[in-house]
Amino acid sequence: MLITDAPSHKLEPPEKPGRFIPRVDDRRVLNGILWRFRSGAPWAEIPERYGPSTTCYNRFVRWRKAGVWDRLLAAVSVGFNGELVMIDSTCMRVHQHGASGKKGPGDHGMGRSRGGLTTKLHALVDANGRPVSLRLTGGQVHDACEAEALIEAIPEGATLLGDKGYDSIVIREAAAARNIWANIPNRSNRKQRFGFSSWLYRQRNLVERFFNRIKQFRGIATRYEKDAANYLAAIKLICVRLWCNA
Repeated sequence: MLITDAPSHKLEPPEKPGRFIPRVDDRRVLNGILWRFRSGAPWAEIPERYGPSTTCYNRFVRWRKAGVWDRLLAAVSVGFNGELVMIDSTCMRVHQHGASGKKGPGDHGMGRSRGGLTTKLHALVDANGRPVSLRLTGGQVHDACEAEALIEAIPEGATLLGDKGYDSIVIREAAAARNIWANIPNRSNRKQRFGFSSWLYRQRNLVERFFNRIKQFRGIATRYEKDAANYLAAIKLICVRLWCNA
């Protein structure tokens, strides 16, 4: 999962002023960060060829706080195909290392569901299966709760595909307000029926393929991060990688 010269122009972290000790090359550190999430190993086990493990962790967190990963994802996805978009969610199991030691208010993006302690990723992808917008909640949160926030990233006049979990009047009205057609199957108990194209709905598998691709990274498929912001930042970094290799 190394970063080569090809996508390097899209992965330019911020420069820092000179120091007394030589600064570890940013590309080398990025490769170490990617290795860590690809393998799911602890930060301390990052191979020496990527530089000190503390350097990899500190820069990952520092760049997250500076909004670098957010800006990178926004930059590479600015020209996404917005004619057809898909929305869905998936759950990741929280490892005991990620669940231990968390204190203070809030659920830290962890919740109890039938699968145990889980985190749910809500995603919006374009017609090529590339991520556009992401949100993180506890595993018990219903899919529809984050739909309105994701719809804000959809351009007007687009077609939105979602499963029956998104069949609600609130979501349909939010989509209609932006001139977006919500191609969502009607629930069996719905009295007011809406138009639905089963042929177009077949394309919704692109969002499932996206989830399968990011879960090839073991540090994403299982959450080891205690901080929800760090975990979401890691997902965004992997998404930037997917965009660069598209």
